[in-house]
Amino acid sequence: MATRARPTGRRNQVLSREQIIGTAVELLDAGGEGALTVRALTERLTTGAGAIYYHVGNRDELLDTATETVVTAALTTRPAQTAATPEDEIRVVALALFDTIAEHPWLATRLILQIVRNPAGPVTVGIFERIGRQVSALGVPQAHWFDAASTLVHYILGAVGQNARIEGDTSGVEPHADRDEFLGATAEAWQALDPEDYPFMHAIAGRISEHDDREQFLTGIAVVLGGLARLR
Repeated sequence: MATRARPTGRRNQVLSREQIIGTAVELLDAGGEGALTVRALTERLTTGAGAIYYHVGNRDELLDTATETVVTAALTTRPAQTAATPEDEIRVVALALFDTIAEHPWLATRLILQIVRNPAGPVTVGIFERIGRQVSALGVPQAHWFDAASTLVHYILGAVGQNARIEGDTSGVEPHADRDEFLGATAEAWQALDPEDYPFMHAIAGRISEHDDREQFLTGIAVVLGGLARLR
């Protein structure tokens, strides 16, 4: 009597879109965009390429979806206190994006690409809406809403991008360079400058090795908020 062959693990596994996206984020976190391929996904999930394309589309669509998923989660962060001010809200969402990109370095490049290529997409709209509502709540005149929100968003993305490892042309940059060593070498180079020609750079050279990235980031937010207060 013939017996039915036992189904393989591949056919037993029912993949969801969430599983694919979660695994894609894991691959991106481990090795950057170069590590995310359809082949790597199929091997990790023990499935066929058809299942990947069915649920999320091609690789570019998967990258966009992974970006949207991670950013959307960051934008749900809210202040701990119930009576939060607009300034509190802005600092919370700014730090949420800062910390998320620190956790997912590949995200910095993808986030900027989303803003540029898809201004009506959920990532761009989500960030501007969350920031823009607080700009309005600050009492900034409506005529300045776009400029004020854009200034905040541009500062946030520029600052977090500088602190992340941007993929692309990184010639001359060690991929796993130690932060302290890098900052120490930079401080020494600045201190070696002629103080008469570069008095400012010479004066701040000792600070670069001691600064905290998150505190510096918040200082920048405070500077922007101080400027917005003058528009009211």
